Amino acid sequence: MAVTIRPLQTEDRPMWTELWQGYLEFYQTALPARVYDATFAALLSDDPHGPSCFLAEADGRIIGLVHYLFHAHCWRPEGICYLQDLFVTPEARTCGAGRALIEAVYQAADARGVQGVYWLTQEFNTSARSLYDRVGECTPFVKYARTG
Repeated sequence: MAVTIRPLQTEDRPMWTELWQGYLEFYQTALPARVYDATFAALLSDDPHGPSCFLAEADGRIIGLVHYLFHAHCWRPEGICYLQDLFVTPEARTCGAGRALIEAVYQAADARGVQGVYWLTQEFNTSARSLYDRVGECTPFVKYARTG
């Protein structure tokens, strides 16, 4: 199965919604429709600090997505790229789409002169981590979040 990567387009809304919903369900969360609307609009905006999206296609079907954004970083004057969401449909997970989506983010970062790209995943997400171990480096940092 040949995979192609391309930017999100307005007409992709129904399939993007289905993919992002699959991603959120994997992480056992749900968001209201207004968040889907705001996120999709932000992904299509020209804001250089807003989120962006690539889609993976194979055999005429959209099979995956990646959301990423650039932000300032005190240690890196050029900034850094956060790969926020990555999802490939379960039936397409062995075709290389996940790797291709990550590499597309790497290329977008390179085009902006940004060396650093990072992302998070849950410790038990072993299938994704087997890919991440091949395309990135697992760091020793522990994430904390605000409570309450």
